[in-house]
Amino acid sequence: MKIVLVGYMGSGKSTVGGELALNQKSVFLDLDAYIENREGLTIAKIFEQQGELYFRKKEGEYLKEILSLESDVVLATGGGAPCYGHNMNEILKATKNVFYLKLSLPFLVNRLAEEKEQRPLINNIVREELPEFIGKHLFERSFYYNQANTSILCDDKTPQEIVRIITENLV
Repeated sequence: MKIVLVGYMGSGKSTVGGELALNQKSVFLDLDAYIENREGLTIAKIFEQQGELYFRKKEGEYLKEILSLESDVVLATGGGAPCYGHNMNEILKATKNVFYLKLSLPFLVNRLAEEKEQRPLINNIVREELPEFIGKHLFERSFYYNQANTSILCDDKTPQEIVRIITENLV
């Protein structure tokens, strides 16, 4: 069984995905970590040296590679992965277990403000401008995220609670 987690950066996909994989006795893959491993560079370095276009192309290639694996896998995508090329269509073709981990704007801003140095898309944005930037991004990306089979509002939920909700909704 393939389970794919989508959502904006900082929504908890990697944390929840790791716990879910343990719960399901499955392999956990984080798409960004997979890309870093295959490319031999951090996401930030790929953006810096090759640019976002190169990164998005590789992201799509590696996504297809993971989705074609025969083994059971829990996959945490990067926040932008479903929104480029035909990625969301590929995800939906591969599994009916696609979950959108949705956080409200205030939760995302608070969470991302603390970790923005590790996030290439926002590391140069001052804290006061984060709500507008994230809100605009969420608006643009919500079309893709909302194609997931199940949306889970994650505000005030622990990773364990989210894993339980996902488990109850597996097809």
